[in-house]
Amino acid sequence: MDFQQLADVAEKWCSSTPFELIAAEETERRMDFYADPGVSFYVLCPDNGSSDSFHVWSESEDCLPFLQLAQDYISSCGKKTLHEILEKVFKSFRPLLGLPDEDDAFEDYSADVEEEPEADHPQMGGTLLRKSMTEEKCSLHFLCPFDVSVSERSCLGSMSFTI
Repeated sequence: MDFQQLADVAEKWCSSTPFELIAAEETERRMDFYADPGVSFYVLCPDNGSSDSFHVWSESEDCLPFLQLAQDYISSCGKKTLHEILEKVFKSFRPLLGLPDEDDAFEDYSADVEEEPEADHPQMGGTLLRKSMTEEKCSLHFLCPFDVSVSERSCLGSMSFTI
């Protein structure tokens, strides 16, 4: 893809992110991006028809560690598009931009629930007293007719029982 087409892809990507394309140097095949509060990086684009891959870097020591995800992605198998790389960079910088990580898909949840869970065995069962979930800890509390010790597992909503 020629450099102007890559610059067009970058401009389109910027329109849906907080980043701006602040410089596009065709001779160096370099595009510089910036977003408040001081998040910057650049992309070096391979020559047309070259077997080289894209390269991402930042001259900011604060930003550089966050680019590891994108750099690992670029060096993994297969040819990558500029758009795919920019998406990885955006994902990498989400914490610096004050945006939530897209992998944290669950929302804060807190509720008191009175319901009967389905029993795996007719003699086994219990009453769910309370279910609560926060970003830090998930827990389920059961009233059980047996002597049961419960150990919680973090944020997976699963529990192990010992009878």
